[in-house]
Amino acid sequence: MRRLRAAAAFATVTALAATASACGGGSDTGGSGGNDSPKSLTYWASNQGPSIEADKKILTAELRKFEQRTGIKVKLEVVPWSDLLNRILAATTSGQGPDVLNIGNTWSASLQATGALLPWDRAAFDAIGGRARFADSAVAAAGAPGKDPAAVPLYSLSYALYYNKKMFADAGIAKPPATWDELVVDGKRLSKDGKWALGAEGANLANNIHQVFVLGKQHGADFFDSAGKPTFTSEGAVAAVKQYVDFMAKDKIVAPGNAEYAQNQSLRDFSTGRTAMVLWQAAASTFAAQGMKPEDWGVAPVPVPAGTPDAAKNVNSMVAGINISVFKNTHNRDGALQFVKFMTSDEEQRILNKTYGSIPPVKAAQQDPAFGAPDTSVLRETLLKSAAPLPQVPEESQFETAVGTAVKDLWADAAAGRAVTTESVEAALTKAQQQMPK
Repeated sequence: MRRLRAAAAFATVTALAATASACGGGSDTGGSGGNDSPKSLTYWASNQGPSIEADKKILTAELRKFEQRTGIKVKLEVVPWSDLLNRILAATTSGQGPDVLNIGNTWSASLQATGALLPWDRAAFDAIGGRARFADSAVAAAGAPGKDPAAVPLYSLSYALYYNKKMFADAGIAKPPATWDELVVDGKRLSKDGKWALGAEGANLANNIHQVFVLGKQHGADFFDSAGKPTFTSEGAVAAVKQYVDFMAKDKIVAPGNAEYAQNQSLRDFSTGRTAMVLWQAAASTFAAQGMKPEDWGVAPVPVPAGTPDAAKNVNSMVAGINISVFKNTHNRDGALQFVKFMTSDEEQRILNKTYGSIPPVKAAQQDPAFGAPDTSVLRETLLKSAAPLPQVPEESQFETAVGTAVKDLWADAAAGRAVTTESVEAALTKAQQQMPK
């Protein structure tokens, strides 16, 4: 999944805040921005569609509207996720970059720490229609708490539980599980004859983080304290990681081979009837591309702990998505604000999010019937009511690397038949915490 690939790429950068300077994009205005090029903008867009060329076609049609309305020519470059972070880091250190760019929302606090991005204070938000237009959960994933956001939400996503209707019917299961206990019980009925209940991407660091973060929240753990210090070995964090890996190690509802998955193989297994359930973001287009019909699968909120089967009362997803930012020393500050206003307008939010299968972070656009389909309505309600942003700390990338790798290694233990105990989980997380900056 493109969002997972983006986060995984970001997780390889382990010294971002320390190495990136507090300069901005391609201007010599000392970091304050300016309007010396009022008729042009450079925009780095992330690759959201099936290909770079598809994105160029989609976005060029929309940017033409902006150019016609404002007279501002937009130079578009769609940057692959594999290159985007490195390009951004080079821009923050060299001062040579775009005016406007897309960033993965889990990058927000780390890039904010470089000082290279325009802070979205009240005046900046007012220039694009006000902060209140955006879902609170989406804005919370745009920068560190207590600071003006470093970005504006553009495309939002959340996790849901996708399930194979035929496999459920064949097993005599009438509805998707609402709690983890139900998922395990159902999973044991589904895991037989070479088929398995739940898909996982055990070698994907970002996916590991997304899943254990949600379970951690359900266990009362945040992985960082209020001062931004890592708390990876807290009782709740250890319990969350163990619960996740136990789906394979103890409950036997995840195939051992999933420990090596890192390239969306769990979606392939789901589409071919080898796996009955998968936790994913906006998977409908992938299922269709792999030959599934809409009536073949269903979607439900991610389960919550037993005794509290109301997802709205529990965090059951991280806030996933893409944000849009402005380099602080842009050549065209006023034009950049106009461009962000255009991209986050109700009209463009409906068009772009409908095209990409994401959810508009702009609340008014979410009311479009296009986002009322069974799958998108679950994603939308989750974002509105029960999603939380990943820790908005400068060390978020190191967190993904250290803890994501610890979980990956525990998956490998489970696949090899080695015991996964509370003690072994705590030891793995202790090692991960020791790798964090002091």
